[in-house]
Amino acid sequence: MSYALITGAAKGIGKAIAAQLAERNYHLLLVDIDQIALAATAETLSAQYHVHVHTLHQDLSAPDAAQRVTTWSSTYHDLLSVVVNNAGYGINGAFETLTLPEQLNIIDVNIKAQVSLSYAYIPVLRQFPRAYLLNLASTTAYQTVPYLNIYAATKAFALSFTRGLRHELRHANISVSALSPGSTDTDFVNRARMGSRTRKIADRFNMTPERVAKIAIDGLFNGKAEIVPGFTNKLNAWLPKFFPKAFVEKIAGGIYEPRDTAPDTVLASGILLK
Repeated sequence: MSYALITGAAKGIGKAIAAQLAERNYHLLLVDIDQIALAATAETLSAQYHVHVHTLHQDLSAPDAAQRVTTWSSTYHDLLSVVVNNAGYGINGAFETLTLPEQLNIIDVNIKAQVSLSYAYIPVLRQFPRAYLLNLASTTAYQTVPYLNIYAATKAFALSFTRGLRHELRHANISVSALSPGSTDTDFVNRARMGSRTRKIADRFNMTPERVAKIAIDGLFNGKAEIVPGFTNKLNAWLPKFFPKAFVEKIAGGIYEPRDTAPDTVLASGILLK
């Protein structure tokens, strides 16, 4: 009997990853801020896959969030061999027009919670012959993204942190991977307050959460360092390094700047996100 812990598991990619792991006979420890959706997901996965599903309603931006999560999960630490730091979000808008507290809250969830939970669970994962840690980055990690500035910066951190951690643990039993999805059909655009223009662009390139999750878990168990689902997303992660940064920033800004007019470039697909 093995357990997997997934944060941000109530909806979207987190829910789909939980389903992938349940299909592989993992029992589940699910954490999310959305208590109602989390309960519904737990009921669905338990009935469909006949696994044990335990849930914790927790805001990961809280100062004591990591301690609360690890205390709650401690009963299952002897069986916990997979940890997925999936929780994260962003807000679309110019830096100076968004409040400082809401932008610092993004950092708390996307960076502080990921780092804190990685630190807390590495000793737990070390006890198994083979264990896995998956951290969520994004295709926005590969370039600056104006008007989604804080989110993209946190994802750049997540990618760098995860790769560095992977190297440090290269001789250990823990396989560490970063997942960098692109545009995915989730609730992200709603929480990020995306405008209709940006949503229409994203809709053209959306992957389903289920497809992303399948690629993610296959890549995790195959020991991949970076998992970028889909050919278009791989291209989008690779191309920016060959263009001047100012050019890439102009393209990204054209996509995410809050306005009604459509961007005037076919390269707009290159900076889409989870």
